[in-house]
Amino acid sequence: MAVRDAFGLTFSGATEAGLSPYGRAVQELQCFIGDPIGSVDRAIAANPDFVMAHVFKGYLFGLATEREATAVARTCHEAALPLAATTREQAHVAALGHLAWGRWHEASRILEDIAIDSPLDLVALLTGHQVDFFTGNSRMLRDRIGRALPSWQSGMPGYHAVLGMQAFGLEEMGDYARAEKLGRAAVEIEPRDGWAQHAVAHVMEMQSRQKDGIAWMRANPDAWTRESFLKVHNWWHLALFHYDLGETDEVLALYDGPIYGDGSPLALNMVDASAILWRLHLAGVDVGDRWAALAANWRKAGGGNYAFNDAHAMMAFVGAGLDARASSLLEVQCAAMRGDDDNVAFTRDVGHPLTLAIKAFGDGNYAETVRLIRPIRAIAHRFGGSHAQRDVIDLTLIEAALRSGDRALARALTAERALARPDSPLSALFSRRAGDLSEN
Repeated sequence: MAVRDAFGLTFSGATEAGLSPYGRAVQELQCFIGDPIGSVDRAIAANPDFVMAHVFKGYLFGLATEREATAVARTCHEAALPLAATTREQAHVAALGHLAWGRWHEASRILEDIAIDSPLDLVALLTGHQVDFFTGNSRMLRDRIGRALPSWQSGMPGYHAVLGMQAFGLEEMGDYARAEKLGRAAVEIEPRDGWAQHAVAHVMEMQSRQKDGIAWMRANPDAWTRESFLKVHNWWHLALFHYDLGETDEVLALYDGPIYGDGSPLALNMVDASAILWRLHLAGVDVGDRWAALAANWRKAGGGNYAFNDAHAMMAFVGAGLDARASSLLEVQCAAMRGDDDNVAFTRDVGHPLTLAIKAFGDGNYAETVRLIRPIRAIAHRFGGSHAQRDVIDLTLIEAALRSGDRALARALTAERALARPDSPLSALFSRRAGDLSEN
């Protein structure tokens, strides 16, 4: 039993009854809207032997970067293993197995090969692109999609998603003009494409085009927020623009509303919440009891599963003054570094020293923060995220240098930032503060 989709790809164990909700699940993931898990569950219910439905569900959970979700991904892999599958589908099953057991780089390589052989396999592109994001692989964010793009044409279902992914990859590689052009084209085709919307926001963030960014995000928020599970992250991007302009009240209003008003326990949402509050903390803004609620959710989530999350959990524990919880997190990280998955390197190379640095900052040990962060700046991409997200590392380093009174380093770092972001009010503020330091 097998059927083919509009691109001629074979789906083993599927009938039209199962392929229809599966196709809906893929469409939902393209835009980050709706309930792709619910849709793929309907596909599995209709066709229990539909191997790619089990794989797709596993991908969704495997990319959540949460321990409980990872367990579901492993269950999906076990369900897919004995099912009849084509060579392409068998490769997907293998990729899911690696992802479910934390072997991100091996999953990436297999997904890369699938897309090379089948450039119209949108699930391979979508999943591979997210793996590239979570491993901080900027070049593959661009090139994985760039290799497939010639096989795609306007009018094909999902073409907007390919453009949106290519836009983000170009942005992460510093090709801002082309990134913005493709991102805008993707949104024009499909206004609800939250990933393409966010790719353009990234361009404006990196170019310090705060007012353009605010206009871009506020032009049609219904399109990128309605039923969107990326909406928190896109609201976060809007908050970054206001933060750079020094509009603290607006940032807090966004935090209390669409960013974390509902107190989401999802790691991806908590990362955004921590990242906003930590930026405000660096600026000396009193955020009241907001840290406590966020830290309580991080405590429930545990740690040691994905180093990028751990660093953001530490921000919350430091902000909430939970010294015991902060110490426990560091112990969990030490245990994670004795594992056998890719998070060992994520944690060892970047995550653990950064988490220690955040703790040191909270303790007022700014010289130690500087000492810990400086060696990891050039390799920070290894533990995942985007340039915009990892900018919090530089912000922490600059603030620590300023507070430690290291005039030479502070001036060097602020000059560096002014060159990279010459139109940023925050860059100008840092430069003024560095200039005001005494020559001790």
